[in-house]
Amino acid sequence: MMGAALAAGGRGGADDWARLELLAEVSDTLIRTLDTGQSADHLARLVVPRLADWATVTVLADDGADQLTGRAHRDPARLGDLDAYLSGRTVGVRGQSALAAALRSGQPLRLAGADAASTRAAAGPRVQAAFDRLDATSAVVVPLGAHGHVFGALSLVNSGVRPPLTDDEVALAEEIARRGSLALDNARLYTRQLQVAETLQRSLLTPPPQTRTLEIAVRYRPAGRHTLVGGDFYDAFTQPDGSTVLVVGDVAGHSVEAAAAMSQLRSTVRTLACDRPGSPADTLARTDGVLTMTAFDTLATVLVAVLDPTTSPTGALQLRWSSAGHLPPMLLSADGQVRTLDTPPERLLGTGLPAVHSDHVTEVHPGDTVLLYTDGLVEQRYDGHRSTIDEGVSRLRRELAELGGVAVEQLCDDLLRRVLPGPADDDVALLAVRHRPWPADPSTGGVRCQPDAGRLHRGRRRP
Repeated sequence: MMGAALAAGGRGGADDWARLELLAEVSDTLIRTLDTGQSADHLARLVVPRLADWATVTVLADDGADQLTGRAHRDPARLGDLDAYLSGRTVGVRGQSALAAALRSGQPLRLAGADAASTRAAAGPRVQAAFDRLDATSAVVVPLGAHGHVFGALSLVNSGVRPPLTDDEVALAEEIARRGSLALDNARLYTRQLQVAETLQRSLLTPPPQTRTLEIAVRYRPAGRHTLVGGDFYDAFTQPDGSTVLVVGDVAGHSVEAAAAMSQLRSTVRTLACDRPGSPADTLARTDGVLTMTAFDTLATVLVAVLDPTTSPTGALQLRWSSAGHLPPMLLSADGQVRTLDTPPERLLGTGLPAVHSDHVTEVHPGDTVLLYTDGLVEQRYDGHRSTIDEGVSRLRRELAELGGVAVEQLCDDLLRRVLPGPADDDVALLAVRHRPWPADPSTGGVRCQPDAGRLHRGRRRP
């Protein structure tokens, strides 16, 4: 009923109510998401078929090229043709006369007959055939812009015998575009902030070293249910005395500020560990002191572990670790047994209060694997139920026990696939290290070997 009233372009209380209802739906629908692509799709679907037979919403990248396009068609069977047209455009939006004119003027542009058909721009025969089947007979291109900046266009296209939009309908389309532009602009700003934070975070998650006795794999997965990345991180590096330091941590929050705080914390831990090799507890205590002096304005959990470079008579390496409120490591033995290295809880970093940090020691035998992780791996939703920490740790133990003997790179991938089958509720940082006995190499002192270049990039998910 509302669609018919809008299409008719008539006057009266029913039409006014239909317009107000549509405008309210636009505002209510688009405010629910900060994803630019979803917002563009929602906007296109809201105006079809009420104002047009099909519609596209084009949002430009900063350089003026097509960034993304939402689309909708009243006939689902024609979506394939619409997609073929959109994917086959051989020039950017600014190269298409109608869209470019609307972007320059900031005013709606009406097209009819041959002018409407000309919006297909330069394209191959397949794209032209798809556009011909769409049967565009009239169109209105309405700019999308906010805060004095035009960043896209809403194109409303009618086909067949449906008449062009009336003046009232064009005015309604302008108001829809105005409301949609505010939502899209907010989504664009959040997306830009996300990209800045994620770029910062990924630039700091460097590839781990590979030593003669240690094989190390790392993974980082951003949250799938948050607009912004969090402060999860890992680190692995070799100290001057030849020991290998493993670090995993989680700064509270999801924002650029959280990513910046993570950068500060990670750099502080690395610097202090290299400055005075030895006790992980001492590294945490000194780190906490630095954070207090520099007014580190957030909380963080961190676990620091050190693997000594020399083996015992049994071939085992000594693992020392200390935890500031972080989840316990797991030790997967060569025979498939899993042990959670539980220790008494100790205070988080960043509280500004004095805290005691303790060292703990165990042995890592040849073939054993140590797993460090953040809480995003264990606090997840399963069948609509959000697991507790204890439930998540138990699930992780069970999955890890089934991966004994699997190479650490594959082990990380398998764990993420099994434990996180869908979008993650929170960021996840994961670090796995396996003790592999290697014969001493006089050329390296038996300490370090060259990293596998093909392996270095697997620890970082590509954007």
